Amino acid sequence: MRRVVAVARVGALLLQRAWAVVRPVASIVTVLGWIVAGAALVTIIVGWTLGWQEFVYLGLTLAAALLIAVAFLFGSGAFSVVVELTPRRVVAGDRAYGRMLVTNVSARRSTPTRLELPVGRGEVEFRIPALDQGAEQEELFAVPTQRRAVIVAGPAVSVRGDELGLLRRAVRWSEPVELFVHPRTTRLAPSASGLVRDLEGEVTKTITDSDISFHALRAYEPGDDRRNVHWRTSARTGQLMVRQFEETRRSQLLILLATDERYYADDDEFELAVSVMASIATHVIREGTAVSVVSDALQLRTATATTLLDDSSRLEQTRNRWASAREFARATTRRIPIPSVVMTVAGSGFTTSDFRGVQTLFRSETQALGLRTARDADPRIGFVGDLRMLTIGSLPDLGKLLRRAS
Repeated sequence: MRRVVAVARVGALLLQRAWAVVRPVASIVTVLGWIVAGAALVTIIVGWTLGWQEFVYLGLTLAAALLIAVAFLFGSGAFSVVVELTPRRVVAGDRAYGRMLVTNVSARRSTPTRLELPVGRGEVEFRIPALDQGAEQEELFAVPTQRRAVIVAGPAVSVRGDELGLLRRAVRWSEPVELFVHPRTTRLAPSASGLVRDLEGEVTKTITDSDISFHALRAYEPGDDRRNVHWRTSARTGQLMVRQFEETRRSQLLILLATDERYYADDDEFELAVSVMASIATHVIREGTAVSVVSDALQLRTATATTLLDDSSRLEQTRNRWASAREFARATTRRIPIPSVVMTVAGSGFTTSDFRGVQTLFRSETQALGLRTARDADPRIGFVGDLRMLTIGSLPDLGKLLRRAS
């Protein structure tokens, strides 16, 4: 048994090493090339066995095509390729351009080369002429930015191969470059986010030993901070007395963005929801209020408005990640600070029960607001108990509704 295992291990090791040697050569052959090679082998064998000369000639013709394709692989060149996108961040619909600079860094003149540059889901092909040592070739291209996304340009690869696509030798010359296409946002008036409290915080009924809002005095207990001792009262009563305070809570906004596709009628409705979220979040970030933004699969960075918009560009619709809206909110907010305001942003498929289910996860002092996007719907505000519901049909409606809701 041990011998069998040892032989199997040695065989696997030999196969790995053999594949490491063969792989660079095998990778040159395209799928079409393997089909042609297989067809050539089969037709030659069948024709030779059955005595059919036509099949033998067909097989030889296919084999000759592969041999001729090998000649197209030859050619040398060493390049420095720089890919630049200008600007690196745009709003959906704005123009963005790319520039590729190819420099011959070899010690001799290069041969004409075909360069391929993936841009998003498409690909741009450039024909680079023969370049002298140190010579440069600049190529410009436009980047499609109609929809929010993170568009990756690159890597640039030089390709050599035959026109039939049987063999292909590709060499990578650059690293990928990202272009952030931010969602469209609308500017909100300073009072539009009036649901967020002022910077001093709101006084609560929670009693604490350290804060700024004085509440009362109590007898000293071991472990109390001596800095809170009220010496004048202690001298008058003959007993150490310490101050108590009412806790003040800093404003903390939480925005929940549902990304499950079942909550949206179409892609445009989802894009409207992302724009609503981004508009509110960037506004409160610039106002200096603490904010957390979470979606089904991603917690967005909120250090600056730019980082939030960058992460917003990466948002995509998900499918059945959570069993319910309440489960989504519970799972994604476990490590989030207790909020003073919760805003849930979702599409027309997010029911009133879903909004209420999210609201019940938070304490009664937390203000809840539901924002439902429905393209071309009439903007309106509704109330379900203490839950305010905003229906948004287009992005310009957002500022007006928030001012009315505040």
